[in-house]
Amino acid sequence: MGVERKEVRYVMVGSESAGQRLDNFLIRLSKGVPKSHIYQVVRSGQVRINRGRAAADQRLSVGDEVRIPPMRIATRAAAPRPTPATMLPVVFEDEHLLAVDKPAGVAAHGGSGVSFGAIERIRAARPNQPFIELAHRLDRDTSGLLLLCKSRRALLQLHAALRQGEVEKRYLALVAGRWHNDRQHVKLALSKGGAGAGGKVRVDPLGGSTSHTVLELREKLQHFSLLDAELRTGRTHQIRVHLAHLGFPIVGDDKYGDFDLNRRVARAEFGARLARMFLHAWQVRLRHPVSGEPMSFTSPLPPECAEFLQALRG
Repeated sequence: MGVERKEVRYVMVGSESAGQRLDNFLIRLSKGVPKSHIYQVVRSGQVRINRGRAAADQRLSVGDEVRIPPMRIATRAAAPRPTPATMLPVVFEDEHLLAVDKPAGVAAHGGSGVSFGAIERIRAARPNQPFIELAHRLDRDTSGLLLLCKSRRALLQLHAALRQGEVEKRYLALVAGRWHNDRQHVKLALSKGGAGAGGKVRVDPLGGSTSHTVLELREKLQHFSLLDAELRTGRTHQIRVHLAHLGFPIVGDDKYGDFDLNRRVARAEFGARLARMFLHAWQVRLRHPVSGEPMSFTSPLPPECAEFLQALRG
C-alpha cells in the first residue's frame, strides 16, 4: 500500500553529489519511497540522466540533470522494519577510510528484495557520521574485506584508483575439481543476462565487457582445489562466472555452481558441513586515497570455511 507522488522532478547534480551512484542519490532524495520501488523505476527506464536511460550503478557528474518520475511513498502500514544499528568488524579506520570484514549472507546494500545491507547497518550504527559510502561491492554470499569512504574526497580518489586498476583485491575460492596450472590468466568478456536470465552473468566474447582474473593454485585436495583469485577488473560475479565457465565451479555457489555437489557439501558428506559459498575476499592492497600511503588489509578465512578445509585435509 502507498500513495503516489504526482509530479515529475528534475534535479541538477551539484558538487556534493559528484561521483555518487544513481541509486544512492535517489534513495537520499526520495524519503519514504521503498528501495524496491526505486530500483524498479530505474530498471523500467523512467529515471533519466541528461534525457538518456540510466543504470542504478551509473556515477553522477556535476551539472547532470536527473529526471525523477512520480514514485509511490510507503504508508505507515507498509513502512519497512527499522535498520539494525550493527557495526561490522572494523579492520581499519581513519577520518577518510573504513575497512570492514563483511560476513557471508549480508548484502553490501539494500534493494532487489533486501531491506538493508552493510551500508545501511553501518550508517545506523554511526548516526553522527555525516558522510559514508561504499567504495565497491561484494556479493551477498561472499565474505571478507569491504571498503567504505568517510569523505567525498576519498571516495572520488578511490573510485579513480579502482578504475585504473591500482587497487589489488584477492579472494580465496574453493572449487570442484583438480586444478593443474600454478598460475593462469583468464580473460573472458562478460555480459549481464537479459530478461528471464535470473540475474545471471554470462561469457560473451563478442559483446561482453573485458574481464580479467588471475588464478593461482594454493592447495590440491582430493576432489577440490583451493585457489587465490586476483581481480584485474571488477565485473559482477566475475570470479564465479570465469571459474564455472572453465568447469571449476565454486563450492556452494547457488547460481553458477554444481547443485548436486552443493547438496552433498551441505549434508557434510566430505567430513564437515558447509552451508555457504566458499569465496572470501582475504586481501586488499592500495594507496590511501588521501595521503597516498601504501596500505594492505587482510581478513582470515571465516571459521566455517577453515573447518571445511581442515576436514578435507583430514
